[in-house]
Amino acid sequence: MSNVLGIDIGGSGIKGAPVDLEVGEFAEPRLRIPTPSKSSPKKVAEVLRKIVKSFEPTIGDGPVGISFPAPSRHGVIPFIANLDQGWAGLNAEEYLSEALDRPVTVVNDADAAGLGEVHYGAAKGVPGVVILTTLGTGIGTAILNDGILLPNTELGHVEIDGYDAEKRAAASIKDKKHMSYKYWAQKRLQKYYSFMEMLFTPDLFVVGGGVSKDHDKFFKFLKLDTPIVPATLFNRAGIIGAAFQADWRMSHPDTVTREKTKKAAKKAIAEAEKAEEKKDKEKSDK
Repeated sequence: MSNVLGIDIGGSGIKGAPVDLEVGEFAEPRLRIPTPSKSSPKKVAEVLRKIVKSFEPTIGDGPVGISFPAPSRHGVIPFIANLDQGWAGLNAEEYLSEALDRPVTVVNDADAAGLGEVHYGAAKGVPGVVILTTLGTGIGTAILNDGILLPNTELGHVEIDGYDAEKRAAASIKDKKHMSYKYWAQKRLQKYYSFMEMLFTPDLFVVGGGVSKDHDKFFKFLKLDTPIVPATLFNRAGIIGAAFQADWRMSHPDTVTREKTKKAAKKAIAEAEKAEEKKDKEKSDK
């Protein structure tokens, strides 16, 4: 499938566009609709229907990929910060698939950006481990190995010097504390990226977020073994990455699902309990 609809749900706006997955570009201009003030699943679904309907001539009955501002565990939103709390605990994929009458894939927004950059942007063709970081209000992260996503990494919350990393190194902290680019890079970002190097030994860092346009003002102060480059898709990355993942899911129907994971976990627990019972019986027989 070539044209797949990608949608990016944000706190202030919901943006969508069909993506030509052959080249990773919008097939039509993006449509933006303000996020409802009450951003409940029902209200957001109403906006999504409008976006889907406007692009139906291009996407047909194809799937939709949604970049969402929260983790997504097999489609379930475990917690939510920037939208209505009605999303917490909801299987958003099932709910939105029914609401839109088509297959829906929900992916964390930083993960969607990472997918976009790896398959079509700054990290296209780079083998091995790529770590995308978005420097903004907080620090969003995505890790991909040979193009395959490790979902829901919240590495903006690792502890550095006794602090949550994004409370020290996010771009918003730089602005709030009136730091120079040099000070921010040497005293805050250096520790963060050095820690990421130690943990993951990545092959490439990709830096997104609005501040990435000024990368020439702070990259030069970072002393890293890992190459570091600015993102190239900017605010298109989430839509493009979500569309890519929706298409990938359609072509890989036998990938891990929540039901399969639960079944496997129950089996593992039962086998562990059985082994423990056998061990206890052997002890009592002695």
